[in-house]
Amino acid sequence: MNAPVPALATPFYAPVADEIEIFEHAWKNRLPLLIKGPTGVGKTRFVAHMAARLNLPLYTVSCHDDLTAADLVGRHLIGDGETVWCDGPLTRAVREGGICYLDEVVEARKDTTVVLHPLADDRRILPLERTGELIEAPPSFMLVVSYNPGYQNLLKGMKPSTRQRFVSLRFDFPTAEHEQSVIIGETGCTPELAQKLTSIARALRTLTEHDLEEAASTRLLIYAAQMVRSGLAPRTACRVAIVESLTDDPEVADALNEIVAANLGA
Repeated sequence: MNAPVPALATPFYAPVADEIEIFEHAWKNRLPLLIKGPTGVGKTRFVAHMAARLNLPLYTVSCHDDLTAADLVGRHLIGDGETVWCDGPLTRAVREGGICYLDEVVEARKDTTVVLHPLADDRRILPLERTGELIEAPPSFMLVVSYNPGYQNLLKGMKPSTRQRFVSLRFDFPTAEHEQSVIIGETGCTPELAQKLTSIARALRTLTEHDLEEAASTRLLIYAAQMVRSGLAPRTACRVAIVESLTDDPEVADALNEIVAANLGA
């Protein structure tokens, strides 16, 4: 969590609309960005792509219930008989003028995300209470957070006082043609396989509200295509990469496998 991703090769990303332009304008205007959308539609890849595109270090934090403010900001550690301050990923990103990306930010406790407030408004400062330091974010620093609205509830929603500090960008499942181009671009698979995988995903997504907690993501289609390219049978690849990742119920899995078989054909 504490090591930045070096901005060397730009990760593959196929833009859906004007999200690259929006990100760049938010960065130029020193505005924090909130990205919302379902699992596996490219939110994290998009941020990595933009960090490389802008040649900025990227610190990614996967948020969870036990994440504390100290995990983000830093803490004193004991080493060689003395107490030494160690910056957290948020502090490092601010000092270096990079991007700090908090993935699934609503999973973090609300008392933890409050630490973001001074950075997410016109002050753009990070107070370090433990050291008495007040760090001003350089122009290149950017705060980016994301979450899946499908998981949002009364206990894990974003506070309005936090949410209204961000400009927001909505991600969703791409069109069939775009999703096929992403699968091909990521894996080098044949257009025929990409088309069949996209058809499977669309059939499965219509079942989300009734039988599945989560929709089949583009990420899972890419996993299946990778396994087919390495020599695994398409039905087996779809079973292990898509179906078994969506449900633990054997009867539901059987129904999903029938959908897979129907779309793969002979």
